Amino acid sequence: VARVGRASLRITLVTLTLAFIATWLLRRLLRIPGKLAVLVGVGTAICGGSAIAAVAPILQAEEHDTAFALSTIFLFNLLAVLFFPPLGHMLGMDASQFGLWAGTAINDTSSVVAAGYAYGHAAGDYAVIVKLARASMIVPVCLLLAGALAWRARGQAAGSGQPSLRSGGIVPWFILWFIAASLLRSAGWVPAAALGGLHLAASMAMVLALAAIGLSSNLQHMRATGPRPVLLGLGVWLAVALGSLAAQAL
Repeated sequence: VARVGRASLRITLVTLTLAFIATWLLRRLLRIPGKLAVLVGVGTAICGGSAIAAVAPILQAEEHDTAFALSTIFLFNLLAVLFFPPLGHMLGMDASQFGLWAGTAINDTSSVVAAGYAYGHAAGDYAVIVKLARASMIVPVCLLLAGALAWRARGQAAGSGQPSLRSGGIVPWFILWFIAASLLRSAGWVPAAALGGLHLAASMAMVLALAAIGLSSNLQHMRATGPRPVLLGLGVWLAVALGSLAAQAL
C-alpha cells in the first residue's frame, strides 16, 4: 500500500485539488448550502460514504444533508461501475493505467472493486491499493477541517453553540480509531483467525449505519432541496475523473 500509494500520490493530490476547487465554484454558482456542498465535495474527492461519515459529525451536519450527500455519491458510483470499464477499453488503457484511474476517480471502495475487477484481475488489485491510499487522505482533510472550525469558533461569542476541539465536539474520533486499528493490523497484533469475523462485522456495521441514515431521512425535505446538489456532485465527479486522466497523460 505504501509503495503504490507513493506512486499514485501525485494523481491523488491533483484530483483532490480539482475536487475542492470545483466544489467551491459550483457551490457559489448553484447556491448550495455550505455543509451539504462540503459533504458532496469530500465524498467525491476522497472515498464516498466513509468520508461523508467522517466529516458529517465534524460539520454537525443535519441528517437529511448526510442522506442527500450519500444518495448523490451512490448515484455516481453506479454510473462509474457501468461506464468506466468500457471507457477504459475504448481508451486502450492497460491494467495499471485503468487501476490508477479507477482508484483515483471512483468514489466508494466497493465501486472501485466492482469496476476494477470487471476490467481485469490485475487492474482490480492495483485499483484497490490506490483507493486505500487515497482513502488515507481522510485523515489530513478531517484534521484540517476540524482545525479550521475550531479557529473560526474562537472568533465567535461564548455560548454561540460552536463546538471546539477542547470540548471534543469536532474531534474526528472515527479517524483516530481508524489509525489505531491500522497500526494494530500492520504490527501483526490482529490474529489471522479473527480477520474473517472482523470483515463480516465491518460489513454488517456499514449496512446498519447506512440503513439508519436512510430511515431517518426526510424525503419531502430532500425533494424540496431540488436537483442542484446532484448537479454539484456531477460537476465535481467529472472534474475528478477527467483530471485523473489528464494528469496521467501529462
